[in-house]
Amino acid sequence: MDGEITMEHQLKIITRRNLLLSLALLLLAACGQAPCAFKVDNTEPVTPENRIIYQLNIGAFTAEGTFKAAQQQLDRLDTLGVDIVWLMPIYPRGETMHSPYASMNFRDVNPAYGTVSDLKAFVARAHELGMKVWLDWVPNHVAVENSWVQEHPEYFTKDDKGQMIHPHGWGDVFELNYRDQGLVSEMNGAMKFWISECDVDGFRCDYVSSPTIPVSYWQDIIAQLKTLTPKASSRGGWRGGDPIEFLSETDISNPENIRIDSCGFDYDYAWDFQADLAWKFRDSDKADSLRAVCEKFLKASDAIKNRRMVYLTNHDQNYNDGGHTLKDFYGDNRYALTVLQFTFYGMPLLYQGQEIGDPDTLNYFTDAKVKWNQVDRKMLNTVRTLVALHHSQLSLAASAPVKFLAVSSPTVLAYQRGDVLVLLNLGTSPSPVTGADIPAGQYTQWLDSQTVSDGPSAKEVTLDANTPITLEAKGFAVYVKG
Repeated sequence: MDGEITMEHQLKIITRRNLLLSLALLLLAACGQAPCAFKVDNTEPVTPENRIIYQLNIGAFTAEGTFKAAQQQLDRLDTLGVDIVWLMPIYPRGETMHSPYASMNFRDVNPAYGTVSDLKAFVARAHELGMKVWLDWVPNHVAVENSWVQEHPEYFTKDDKGQMIHPHGWGDVFELNYRDQGLVSEMNGAMKFWISECDVDGFRCDYVSSPTIPVSYWQDIIAQLKTLTPKASSRGGWRGGDPIEFLSETDISNPENIRIDSCGFDYDYAWDFQADLAWKFRDSDKADSLRAVCEKFLKASDAIKNRRMVYLTNHDQNYNDGGHTLKDFYGDNRYALTVLQFTFYGMPLLYQGQEIGDPDTLNYFTDAKVKWNQVDRKMLNTVRTLVALHHSQLSLAASAPVKFLAVSSPTVLAYQRGDVLVLLNLGTSPSPVTGADIPAGQYTQWLDSQTVSDGPSAKEVTLDANTPITLEAKGFAVYVKG
């Protein structure tokens, strides 16, 4: 009934409170009685709820486009502070469109990338550095050239004429049939293969909202694989010895997908949140509109069991539908919205090249290369600082509470998460900001959009309700109290 708090909701509230209490104790152990000191690069998350995920395509990430070459870049990702590396599909591809999502063999790798042994070495090195590796899993379809088409036609769904189906009209793939137990066994066995052979830590699961994959299938395989632990269980810190994790490529909070809430995924996409941000805030200066989008996202997130992955771009946003960089999507608001992504709610995703400003669209069908020589220093230093901030502050844990603050400027969105204070100016002119909600005290300013291009830096400041904070046009400031 409306207004009635169910037992399930009560238990959810209690669970979250217990989680936050546990995280608080862990933070005190890590940082003492005061907030963690300013430190950028080579940081580690104070809890598993403070992690960062990084998506990369092996073929695009380096000039060579191989596992071996990408392995040489893992130290750089470790320095940045990446906790989870999500590899886009590494399987041999069909030739019709050369899509990485049109697999020829789920137990082998694209020969252009190297060998299974090379992937195993990549994962082992990531583990040495304390990073997890998740594979992109494509359960709904395979390439039309896949040997199963001839050898196991029963593995595929068919129309009323007995013809195999191209889902969504994708002509390079055929849809798989999860009513066939042989297909189910093959797919489950392939996932277990990568865990046992290469010690992978999890899976990003493609097109989870497919109506032809039963909820019962996901419930069963997720429960099965969560009983397994990667072999490198001796790894220390928060990353080692954990159960296999699952990211759902769908927005479970969307009513069309709510059935998936019972499957056991650890994370889903904050898909509707990104869709609301894209384009709408390219030129917008309306802080109230951004707050409304954020509040809608928080309400939707509170209604589902899993945690959220928040993102501004990924391979779909960057290339599909004509291709759009951060600048195309968000214009001059892209810096402030990057701050929002890392400080508001959920686990932030970095897509390859996003840390240097997302300089180009990347055709992932052809493995177009990231242009690493085109660096936006303002974005790079902002991201470096945000990763360190997200890692070090308990109040930025994935589902920690958000409090919006009333301030004097209609173009400024202000919010607080524990000791972290964030101000984002969407306006096209500088804005002096005051607000009775701003807690008075001593702060460390972690981010200042006016100076960050020169490199990460911090300064001690005193804030109160009456002292103006001046934000530049499309600017931002982030403070940590204490």
